[in-house]
Amino acid sequence: MVQAVDPELRAATIAVLREHGWQGLTLERVAARAGRARSTLWRQGLTREVLVDALVGTLADDFQASMFPILTAEGTGRERLRLALDALCVVVDRHLHLMLANDEAFHQEPHPGTRPDYLSPFITFLRQGADDGTLRPGDDVVEAADAVFNATAWPYVHFRGRHLWPADRARRVVVDLVLNGISTEREERS
Repeated sequence: MVQAVDPELRAATIAVLREHGWQGLTLERVAARAGRARSTLWRQGLTREVLVDALVGTLADDFQASMFPILTAEGTGRERLRLALDALCVVVDRHLHLMLANDEAFHQEPHPGTRPDYLSPFITFLRQGADDGTLRPGDDVVEAADAVFNATAWPYVHFRGRHLWPADRARRVVVDLVLNGISTEREERS
């Protein structure tokens, strides 16, 4: 269970991440950025780990909840991959300030003692697509899943946060480009 962290402290944590990265994220820096005493945060039960969990744990939980219905859905590998790529963009959009602050959120432990795992759904869909003939991921499906995930997430972040494209435009452009790059056939999307 992720401990609740108020919006002001979340924003301060993200600002410290932007300035100092994950290694430089300290309770002292977050407290200073939020205009609070470190001892006050500590008395409230807040630690660096709680702050990280509030950001990264929430991201991981959101991702998992968004992928579950797609993992249990019917359809070809290509159809399910499209749904997963669209869902990835939606999740990234909900955590856009974190993504813009630092590009390592997907590499952090989502909860203490757990390894990040964002590729498994994409591996599943690519394997299924290779089996049903709707995708051509190549010989290394794990490598293809890593490329598909990152080729979607980071251009989407850039277009949304730096070019200020609307979400539907950024999602359409990025997902179509990535999906059509590994498909066996080109899909026209209206």
